[in-house]
Amino acid sequence: MAKEPHLLPSGRLSRLARLASLAAQTGVNLLTSKDGSAAAVKAAEVLGNLRGLAAKVGQMASYVDGAVPEPYRKAYETALESLRAATTSSPPEVIRKLVEAELRGRIERLFLEWEDEPFASASIGQVHRARLADGRPVAVKVQHPGIDRAVESDLRNAGVIETMVGALVPRAVDTKRVFNDIRARFREELDYVHEAENQRTFSRIYAADAQILIPGVIDERSSRRVLTTELVSGTSLEDAAKLSEPERRTYAETLWRFEFNGLLLHGMFNADPHPGNFLFQSGGRIAFLDFGCVQPMEARLRAAAVVVHEAAARRDEAQFCTAVARMLGTRGGRYERAIITYVRRCFRPIFDSPFLVTSEYVKDVVLGVRALKTEMFAKDKSFVMPPRGLAFMNRLQFGFYSVLARLNVQTDYAAVEQQILSRVA
Repeated sequence: MAKEPHLLPSGRLSRLARLASLAAQTGVNLLTSKDGSAAAVKAAEVLGNLRGLAAKVGQMASYVDGAVPEPYRKAYETALESLRAATTSSPPEVIRKLVEAELRGRIERLFLEWEDEPFASASIGQVHRARLADGRPVAVKVQHPGIDRAVESDLRNAGVIETMVGALVPRAVDTKRVFNDIRARFREELDYVHEAENQRTFSRIYAADAQILIPGVIDERSSRRVLTTELVSGTSLEDAAKLSEPERRTYAETLWRFEFNGLLLHGMFNADPHPGNFLFQSGGRIAFLDFGCVQPMEARLRAAAVVVHEAAARRDEAQFCTAVARMLGTRGGRYERAIITYVRRCFRPIFDSPFLVTSEYVKDVVLGVRALKTEMFAKDKSFVMPPRGLAFMNRLQFGFYSVLARLNVQTDYAAVEQQILSRVA
């Protein structure tokens, strides 16, 4: 259930002031607390009220292993866990007004039934149960009023965007290009027409896969700030993690197929893999939600990625190193050696398959990308900017692997990869 309704602060200065106050209070609380629990609770409260990109930072910290220093990890994961399913909601009266303005009609005429209490509230919008005139139950996602201004404010507050960039890629000389890619994806999340098109595309991609469910879009009840889809159900990642080993293994295989089928076969991937976007059903079936942040890949980059994955599936170390260097356009030197080492670390689930993704492994991946920053200004000047479109790959990697770690099951990811690669044209 969503948290108590709260008007959204959207001004740049007001949001910056709250973040600055949070930083100061967090510092004090960490000094006076052994486990950081007071700081974590305050962070959850402030980030949840702010929503927007600020809440996304909190969501990432709640489940990405290695995002929070080890002494405070448990406290932050516990306090921030609520942000994955429920940030503070917006008041019912302002939500109704927005829906009626967007869909040009009274709620009572648009829907046979409408629940004012949202059953979920996230960083950009909140979700209400409703029923269409023909009796179909639907989920209606409505943007928090003012969230567009709030996101723009966050994008102009350098500290927020730099925090997210720091978690995604090594700080680069040409930060403008990286920032522009990231800004473009986050602005797209504000356009539900764009998200609906993404959702329809993924639905077509996985139409023949019985274990992947993409809710259908109800076009006549959707707009730029309202997205109505079929209502689907399922259990949470936390509950799925308590199931039998065979069930968890099937879920892990389905997740891997969803993430890398789109990337390798269609040149696009869903770059927001946080646990709240997955509903686990029986028989290894998963319903996938939220297609606001989808990263397209250029044809050349997709083709290069296929070669990298093929080499990993064959466990061909030499070809893998050559393919990584070609994909990233490196030119020898320390940086090339460092980036190949890092990417090889990311591909352990394939090279060492069957593989158990653990929290410790995910932390190792997170630390690996941080270590790359030290190679940027190496004396041999071998650093090169990563190709356009890879800025969100680390967000996918960190978040996706952290989800797999929660399932805690050894899985033959190489076999799943080979099934995908066999279909590459």
